[in-house]
Parts: sequence; structure tokens; C-alpha cells
Amino acid sequence: MPETTQIVINTSPLIALVAAWGDLIRLEPLYEKVWVPFEVCQEISRGGTSQLAVPEFDQATWLHKQATALAISPFLLNALDLGEASVIQLALDQNITTVCIDEAVGRRVARLNGLTLTGSVGILLKAKQRDPSLSVKAAIDNMLSRKIRLSETVINIALRQAGELD
Repeated sequence: MPETTQIVINTSPLIALVAAWGDLIRLEPLYEKVWVPFEVCQEISRGGTSQLAVPEFDQATWLHKQATALAISPFLLNALDLGEASVIQLALDQNITTVCIDEAVGRRVARLNGLTLTGSVGILLKAKQRDPSLSVKAAIDNMLSRKIRLSETVINIALRQAGELD
């Protein structure tokens, strides 16, 4: 399988990666371009009650943040939340084959549209391949302590793949 050089990323993985690492710096070398749809930029900027990831997202000037809203297909808008729909639409519009979505329904719809998937934990594993000194376990612990939800199955698979299962 050829190396993925571009990716479109959703809100939840961006927040999860900031929770894991404290910033987005480790994401930059993993892809030539990381695209962020306008709709995702808006979701991040609103920040919710915790404002988690807002300053880190603003500082990541290397992200390809889209400045205008997308014309999103009615099917995607009816099936998904705005962020997931915009990620899939931007990938389809730009012929980008890989998206980063954590939510199950969004992943299913992305697959139905012929896209390749990764999620926040997949990004952690990719970063670990690039830099074996990184601890996936520590990153996952940080995510959990910041209220990022991960299933025990996902955690165990990730730790096994990272060679960090106790």
C-alpha cells in the first residue's frame, strides 16, 4: 500500500491528539498536507466549555485550513454531523484518499465513499513508527485523563501494535 501523503482530519481527532501530546507538532511530519475543512475550523474555534485544543490549533499554521464553507452533499449532511460530512466532502472534492475520523458512523460512511481511514489512535501509532521513543501508552493515558473516550479493545490493539502491552 503506498504511503499516504495527504489527509483530511476531523475535529475529534485534532482534540484527541492535543489531549495526547499537548500540541499538534508531532502530526506535521507525518503527512505532506493535513487538510482541515472550514466547518472543522469553526468547530475547533468555538472550543466548547473546556477550550481544549483551541490555542494549539491556532498555532498550527502549517495545517491547510480551508477559508470557505463547502457545498456538502445532502446525503452526507443527513447522515453525519457537519464536521464529519465536511471531512468526507473535502476528501472527495480534492481526490484525497485518506480521512481521519474517530466516530463509528462517520467511518462507515467514509468507507462507503471509497475512502481509507485512520483515527487519532492510528495517528499515534504512525508517530510511534516514525519515532520509536514515543510512548503510545503515555499518549493514551493523557487522552483518557482529558476525558477522551476510547474502548478497551482499541486501547489493547494499539498497545499491542506499539509493542507496549504489559
